Amino acid sequence: MSPPAADAGSAVHQEVVVVRTPGAGTVDVSAEVARVVARSGVATGLCHVFVQHTSASLVIQENADPAVRRDLARWLADLAPTTRAWEHDDEGPDDMPAHAKAAITRTSETLPVGGGRPLLGTWQGLYLWEHRARPHERRLVVTVWGART
Repeated sequence: MSPPAADAGSAVHQEVVVVRTPGAGTVDVSAEVARVVARSGVATGLCHVFVQHTSASLVIQENADPAVRRDLARWLADLAPTTRAWEHDDEGPDDMPAHAKAAITRTSETLPVGGGRPLLGTWQGLYLWEHRARPHERRLVVTVWGART
């Protein structure tokens, strides 16, 4: 589905943000997404973020205490362990567990935009969650649409 067509008082803006991950874990992408929103000129609207990969995901989660994200990572590892007898293991023992983790999380998030910025809560951050053990280069498609400033 395409974003609605822009009229004289609205804007549609899209950028691809490349994120280099250090390996398994979360990378805070809140600031990068906020910069895209600022460049869009949208004051009030929506920001959609989509990760173009099948072994990484997006999550809105607490940004104050990193223990929350570590606990979630351990919980997810219990659900999709590398020790399971996965049939698909073309790229190593973390290959299929990474796909399983992405399948039960999200590949996109939609954020409200107000005042020209994403309206995340006080303790919220937007994170790219790398599910592979090795570092990867991940692509996020960020689409912003709404009323201009």
